[in-house]
Amino acid sequence: MVMLPDPTVIAENLIDTINKHEGKIHAFTQYNPEQIRRDAAYLSAGSLTGMSVGVKDIVETEAYFTEYGSGIYKNNQSRADAACVTLLKQAGALVAGKTVTTEFAFFQPGPTVNPYDTARTPGGSSSGSAAAVACGMVDIGIASQTAASLTRPASYCGIVGFKPSYVRYNAAGVKYLAPSFDALGVVTRDVTSAIKADNVLKGPKSASVELPLQKPKRIGFCKTPWWSQGDADMHQALQSAADLFGQHTSLEEVDLADFEEGADLHLTIMSYEAAQSLAWEYTTKREQISPQIAALIKAGQAITRQDYEEALAKAQNLRQKADILFETYDVLLAPAAPGVAPLLEEGTGSPLFSRLWTLLYLPSLTLPGMVNKAGLPIGVQFLGRYGVDEALLSYGLWAEQILPDRPLCSG
Repeated sequence: MVMLPDPTVIAENLIDTINKHEGKIHAFTQYNPEQIRRDAAYLSAGSLTGMSVGVKDIVETEAYFTEYGSGIYKNNQSRADAACVTLLKQAGALVAGKTVTTEFAFFQPGPTVNPYDTARTPGGSSSGSAAAVACGMVDIGIASQTAASLTRPASYCGIVGFKPSYVRYNAAGVKYLAPSFDALGVVTRDVTSAIKADNVLKGPKSASVELPLQKPKRIGFCKTPWWSQGDADMHQALQSAADLFGQHTSLEEVDLADFEEGADLHLTIMSYEAAQSLAWEYTTKREQISPQIAALIKAGQAITRQDYEEALAKAQNLRQKADILFETYDVLLAPAAPGVAPLLEEGTGSPLFSRLWTLLYLPSLTLPGMVNKAGLPIGVQFLGRYGVDEALLSYGLWAEQILPDRPLCSG
């Protein structure tokens, strides 16, 4: 039986922590101390009791507006919580509020800054969730990924990011951009917290599964076809991580030349589907959408149905090839981002190093620990076999012990 901590203490600690950091980090679109206190009074006893959650603002909540990072939906009130929010609350989690997202979870940034350097981006589009976790405002951030919207912020903010296998989590109550790729996930400060969240989100009833720490027998080191587009900091971080892992298990470089088309296929499919998903906004509220979204929709409208279907078929072929890789390797090691977080005026960063993996539907675990000479985080990415998410998380527990420790960001 789970003992329920004092809800007043939980609520006040959460409110104090948010008040300490939020004025500088701007991770939330909304949070309400009185709402937190009311929710705490009705906390459930479960596997997440005492843990706090930030809800990305493409995910519906009954108590807070859901605005999708767009003025079109200002003060948009949902009548119910999304399925993922309900499941987390049933397991005892306390919702801290709504976290900032880029416009429709694409590129136009919100006000959130990187806790390690407030002149830099936290990434996009799960920016608020990642920043809130990085400086300790929440334990779990609900995030999502269409290209690299979870992996990149996790890398830039020095935290764990878990993007599960495609459709592992139910999307009821979530506004998606490209249904062929969109996936809910979580950002946390450690792998154990990601496992706890996964146990709740992967089914209609929470599972009590404690995964064992498991050492992979063979790791495939994937520099990817786009290695040259990463900077020297990323190259050093990935090579250092590979050297560390190679001291404990077998590791060899994997040639991904056959997958080079994957990034372009991802962009084609995403653009075509986004033009459909945002048809109403583009048709009736075009003056309120950003140039980035308008360009994405125009690109999608220029793609023929035949080109889209050919891209889908090629993507499926690559998924079959990817599955064969896991007959040799337990896990793949790859870059999570091109380097450290860019400056705010440079945007939210390139999604290039996750487009392929998102296309392939693979579960991804971004792991912190590596930094550049200035101490800015650079994550590394573990990829697992499709549908075998528990194994990836077990390997993540092992990798977490091998990678350097890093202090919680003070914000």
